[in-house]
Amino acid sequence: MGSRLEEFRQFRERMNKRILEEDNLVIKRFFALDTQTYHEGALDTKTKEMLGLVASMVLRCDDCIAYHIIRCVGEGVTREELFEVFSVALVVGGSIVIPHLRRAVALLDELQAAG
Repeated sequence: MGSRLEEFRQFRERMNKRILEEDNLVIKRFFALDTQTYHEGALDTKTKEMLGLVASMVLRCDDCIAYHIIRCVGEGVTREELFEVFSVALVVGGSIVIPHLRRAVALLDELQAAG
């Protein structure tokens, strides 16, 4: 796998573990709520991940964008669907989203090249 993708995954896993080792109920509950939010419900997980990706792009959070792209690909979102998601984020967020769109497409290319 490419270095950016692997670095992101390793750092996220290491730091989430480190954070959750602390005895902070609010943080633990928030992490649990975040996980629960993306479970199947009235909306399927695939749709929720696409919504999360749009919100992350509009809010310009590269870590969140990377996480949701990885999850979207894992949920079977196609490249064509992802580019529609990107277009929604761009229309909602405006041109300030373009740098994040570039990094999102670079990560998507890396993910797809890795197989």
